[in-house]
Amino acid sequence: MDLLTALHDWAPIAFLRGGRWSYAAVNAAHILGFALLIGAIVPLDLRLLGWRRDVSLASMARVLLPVATTGLVIAIAAGFLLFAVRAPDYAAKPLFWVKMALVICAIVNAALLHRATAWERARRSDDHVAASRLRLAGMLSIVLWIAVLVCGRMLAFVD
Repeated sequence: MDLLTALHDWAPIAFLRGGRWSYAAVNAAHILGFALLIGAIVPLDLRLLGWRRDVSLASMARVLLPVATTGLVIAIAAGFLLFAVRAPDYAAKPLFWVKMALVICAIVNAALLHRATAWERARRSDDHVAASRLRLAGMLSIVLWIAVLVCGRMLAFVD
């Protein structure tokens, strides 16, 4: 708790908390990061589920993964600053920890999916086992990221 209080009281965070536009700008950056992430990851996940089979998975991934990654980095950086503004309060909320667990699960799902041999096999062939694993990972990704989004919004309204 001392670390959280120190983070909360740190001068740059105090400036952020007291600034008229600074907190709003960081909040907007957090939303922008999630918009980029969700806007890129959902079409890719839908492709994994079978949507737009006329577009190769490799082509979609080449375009969408850098956007999703950039969005994730922005969302995490801005989210850390938003957390720091009220660190002791957020750390005391179980919903915050649920959100963090969901973020970790979603990132692990994405990392495992990207490294999976099923990803490579499904990109190149009609391997049905690989395709079913990709469908499962795509569905899990959509559910996890939407749950992260819902938890994040609820944090502002639920104690």
